[in-house]
Amino acid sequence: MGFGVVTLFGYFRDFLRAWGFEKCNLAQEREEQKDFVPLYQDFENFYTRNLYMRVRDNWNRPICSLPGPQFDLMERVSDDYNWTFRHTGKVIDGVINMGSYNYLGFAENDPTFLTSVEESNEKYGSGVCSTRQEMGNLDIHEELEKLVATFLGVESAMTFGMGFATNAMNIPALVGKGCLILSDELNHTSLVLGARLSGSTIRVFKHNNMQSLEKLLRDAVVHGQPRSHRPWKKILIIVEGIYSMEGSIVRLPEIIALKKKYKAYLYLDEAHSIGAVGPTGRGVVEFFELDPRDIDVLMGTFTKSFGSSGGYIAGKKELVDFLRLHSHSAVYATSMSPPVAEQILRSMKCIMGLDGTTIGIQRVRRLAENTRYFRQRLNEMGFIIYGHEESPVVPLLLFMPGKVGAFAREMLKRKIGVVVVGFPATPITEARARFCVSAAHTTPMLDKVLNALDELGDHLVLKYSRHTRSSRPELYDETSFEMDD
Repeated sequence: MGFGVVTLFGYFRDFLRAWGFEKCNLAQEREEQKDFVPLYQDFENFYTRNLYMRVRDNWNRPICSLPGPQFDLMERVSDDYNWTFRHTGKVIDGVINMGSYNYLGFAENDPTFLTSVEESNEKYGSGVCSTRQEMGNLDIHEELEKLVATFLGVESAMTFGMGFATNAMNIPALVGKGCLILSDELNHTSLVLGARLSGSTIRVFKHNNMQSLEKLLRDAVVHGQPRSHRPWKKILIIVEGIYSMEGSIVRLPEIIALKKKYKAYLYLDEAHSIGAVGPTGRGVVEFFELDPRDIDVLMGTFTKSFGSSGGYIAGKKELVDFLRLHSHSAVYATSMSPPVAEQILRSMKCIMGLDGTTIGIQRVRRLAENTRYFRQRLNEMGFIIYGHEESPVVPLLLFMPGKVGAFAREMLKRKIGVVVVGFPATPITEARARFCVSAAHTTPMLDKVLNALDELGDHLVLKYSRHTRSSRPELYDETSFEMDD
């Protein structure tokens, strides 16, 4: 009903705009271009004009401090219903950050931790201004790749300056025409783009559904390519470790069993899982106690758990050597900035304990404790949340379009910064708030967030779960709650 009402009013307001009764602020062609084929399709922007603009103030909020467990926001207001914004000059300080991918808290500003990064900047400069195959191959890049391979337990690894491009530019180098890609329906846009750029045939299986995947594998082996029925040159299964909008963890053991049974290859994107799950932070492979050699292509990014930027591809030495020559991202992209590489080295050595401390492993354990605590409390309150109990990505279902904006605004009034997500990033009827738990969050911080959620859940009627509240209220109200191992 909510979407129906908004749609009816949207058509009415579009009618007013068409006849000049209401100003249209979206991009339009000039009068002398009216006979051209339209560059901007009005109806395709219907959702943007009539629903997104109503809640646009909840996104792209300008941050004016380090985005650690807390940050400062620049206050802004709109005088034209969110078409434009102006800053008031005030700062909203001490906002709890529940939307950052800073899983292990390495996005920090402690001078004692960042000394090596500063020294790297002084030694190498902030940029290389060349590709790896020309003048941009530094010893720090080779040191990083060796450490990544050791961390993952594989033969070799290659790093890239951009995580998105790691997928988009490397998949086309691995598969092409005459190959088949089997992609999870909830895979990230970078994986979808890479698959499309490859020119391969793409078939989508239901999210984490092994019956759907096996049916596609069986049909591919039995029937081969369309029309010619020749065998596929390669069959590549593409999945993620943790799905960033669902919080679910891939069913990796079953997928490995299927890929071995049907002689397919497996591409695993661990952008959100590397560093965030597993007893020592080595991702879903370690989480399921599997052999990393069973995954043909291990991909991950440094933008989440490592507090840096870029990505990697790891696996057999033959695979990495092939990509060094054939990957567009390797041949044409600028090398990773040396201070960025040093930040990754610093955080990865900390996780592995190579810096002589136990800070890294303590952060991994703290993240797991925070995740279980936060998820269990939300369940007890009566919210519907998605995902695996060990996943630090916690989607809380809001459903109603009108509640998306109200939820984010009310949380900000309580100095809590959250990410709210709706269509087209999610199904149109499954709008949600997505919380990202961090090892940097203290128990008082999480309790403040949980208390605000408990209050708002009643105020906005968000507790949709049919499960009863905890039968142990003393446990529910405990602020120094300790999670069981």
